[in-house]
Amino acid sequence: MEKNQEIIDNLIIAYWMEMETVINYISNSINLDGVRAEEIKKSLAVDILEEINHAQSLAKRIKEIGGLVPGSFDFSPSQNLLQPKDDTTDVVSVIEGVIEAENGAILHYNKIIKLCDGTDYVTQDLCIKLLGMEETHRIEFVGFLKEYKK
Repeated sequence: MEKNQEIIDNLIIAYWMEMETVINYISNSINLDGVRAEEIKKSLAVDILEEINHAQSLAKRIKEIGGLVPGSFDFSPSQNLLQPKDDTTDVVSVIEGVIEAENGAILHYNKIIKLCDGTDYVTQDLCIKLLGMEETHRIEFVGFLKEYKK
């Protein structure tokens, strides 16, 4: 029972990470300006739906294993680098913020995967799938950063 609660607590953390990413991707996909920003804006706009799906999958799993999906009063933001900037042409900071958010998600999904080992294979499988998607997204933005840092 204690292990199950630890899994639920970590799924809730992952849920909030996904929700915060959605909020910041929406802001940045709208706020960025300039020709150089167009590809980043398009990529963020596409990824919003993927991140929403991640949050919904996590929420469903939280409920399935006996937890309750929290409401907005339980939200505490933490993505400092991904916050919209006053300089709406600062594409590099957005890319770096995305990479930081993806790195955080990757670390957290790895933690849940290990936590579930031998205990909750369904949650473990879900987190393995989400981990793969986050790694793919991170690689895309690492590629963008290489071009912008030339």
